[in-house]
Amino acid sequence: MRDVTANFPQGWHRVDSLKFGTSGLRGLAVDLTGAAARRYTSAFIAHLRQSGALGESGRVLLGQDRRKSSAAIANDCARAIRAAGLVPVDCGLLPTPALALHGLALGAPAIMVTGSHVPADRNGLKFYTPAGEITKGDEAGITAALSDDVGPGVGPCEDGWAAAQDRYRQRYRGLLPTDALTGYRIGVFEHSSVAGDLLVSLLYQAGAGVVRLGRADQFVAVDTEAVFDTVFAPIQGWIEEHRLDALVSTDGDADRPLVVDAKGQFVRGDILGLVAAQFVGADALVTPITSNSAIEKARGIKSVVRTKVGSPYVIEGMATAREAGAKKVVGFEANGGTLLAGEASVGGKVLAPLPTRDAILPILALLGLSARKLLPVDEFVAKLHMRIALSDRLADVPMARTWSLLRRLSEKNAFTASYFAKVGKVDEISTVDGVRITLISGNVVHYRASGNAPELRCYVESSTKEGAQQMLTFGMKAAKDFVDLEQSA
Repeated sequence: MRDVTANFPQGWHRVDSLKFGTSGLRGLAVDLTGAAARRYTSAFIAHLRQSGALGESGRVLLGQDRRKSSAAIANDCARAIRAAGLVPVDCGLLPTPALALHGLALGAPAIMVTGSHVPADRNGLKFYTPAGEITKGDEAGITAALSDDVGPGVGPCEDGWAAAQDRYRQRYRGLLPTDALTGYRIGVFEHSSVAGDLLVSLLYQAGAGVVRLGRADQFVAVDTEAVFDTVFAPIQGWIEEHRLDALVSTDGDADRPLVVDAKGQFVRGDILGLVAAQFVGADALVTPITSNSAIEKARGIKSVVRTKVGSPYVIEGMATAREAGAKKVVGFEANGGTLLAGEASVGGKVLAPLPTRDAILPILALLGLSARKLLPVDEFVAKLHMRIALSDRLADVPMARTWSLLRRLSEKNAFTASYFAKVGKVDEISTVDGVRITLISGNVVHYRASGNAPELRCYVESSTKEGAQQMLTFGMKAAKDFVDLEQSA
């Protein structure tokens, strides 16, 4: 059997919950608070010093999401920064891409305390060098630099919140003309996103009527790929009650977008990323294997590069595309988080490079282009002629059971044939990231381990909505039956 564990997150077998996944370090908040946060922060700084990438600012930016544990972890990071002889700059509650943009502009490293979309009992650290998001090589360097807790440093934090927020706001102010969305009613599902106020402001500036919905005092884990989660249950009612043309939102740290059309249909993240690429006139596009397989046929896209799941892999692919001569390179994941390599100009507005996942660009791109074409969002999306893709996840699945399923499905054999017998015959199997099975009918079921939590992800594709729903129902039930059987064995 193929060794599919080579594609699992580094350290998946450890008892310690902290590990690097698809985007940064993640684990249980109780494991990260205190000495662990200080150790990883110290290791990050040590790695930057050793590699000559610390920069000359003498400062390290800190941001956080609204999780209950984030403030304490950020304080632990600040103590480690001071102990390393540097100045922590407190940028407070703000989107991850806003922190990254500010760090790029100042030539300073940055650390975002966020668990992104994963449950509230978890948290994480996203690390940025002065040149941008860390690579897989940097992850290995940080891990190698881990040492005993150095203890807390002493000294104040600089206040950087206003400057970081304003830089990000100005990036998108005027990207859509002031009358672009006149006559539209857009709902903003705020929950506990750090981008709620910003989204409202930008949509108002573009002329939309904005309805603020679902703001929460406690952290809400919003996974933009798990559209069947109960957190999304009120959306259909909001759309009908307020007669919305669309509803928009992000995950907790605003690096994953969410758009729902007037019919209550979720717009897949990979479609949002594709539209963002078309919006800025990209000549090359980089996206993981989990994104819609029809993207290669999309209008205006000259080159498509496929990668493993995770922003570090997308960033590597974008660098390769730039080296090959592409000028405007857009990357995105199936969750819609969109990255921009190289400068882009849209209607006279210049966007600086931002090679980290961002939720605002794809949201504005879809609303702006559909309004320009005088089409409702659902009709605009339909004209893209994408295959129907859906996704969901099984939560709280031990990694050993996920590995067992992927290992057994990794080759054409009696087990694989029996597993899919109810829905068709297996045609192709890819193990680039997890196991992606294409049936003779063209339907796809793709399983992979989450890089951020003990979850088994399931992605499906079909030529029809009914077919996609059938494949997702099958894929989830078959995986659950397997996991339950393994548990009882």
